[in-house]
Amino acid sequence: MKKSHVLTVILIMVLVESGLVEEAMAHPCGRTFLSALIQLVPCRPSVAPFSTLSPNGLCCAAIKRLGQPCLCALSKGPPISGVDRTLSLQLPGKCSANFPPCN
Repeated sequence: MKKSHVLTVILIMVLVESGLVEEAMAHPCGRTFLSALIQLVPCRPSVAPFSTLSPNGLCCAAIKRLGQPCLCALSKGPPISGVDRTLSLQLPGKCSANFPPCN
């Protein structure tokens, strides 16, 4: 086995032992808030304060891929500069995702 493969296996074992893999899998976004936010970059023009722009196809695909639990977790997270939360919570409806509202 190559040295790089051995190091990868050891790293995975350490992550599993520490519980970090299970914690990441339990997160409603699957990985992290940051990775979910990166996927939502195409939505930025539609959620800027006072924006009247409709979400584009890439934005709607990201909304549907992330799903309602992740979007609700993001909406309850810390404020994001330049993002209107009211507009962001309207994205699923504008994208025909038909998610139930966040509680």
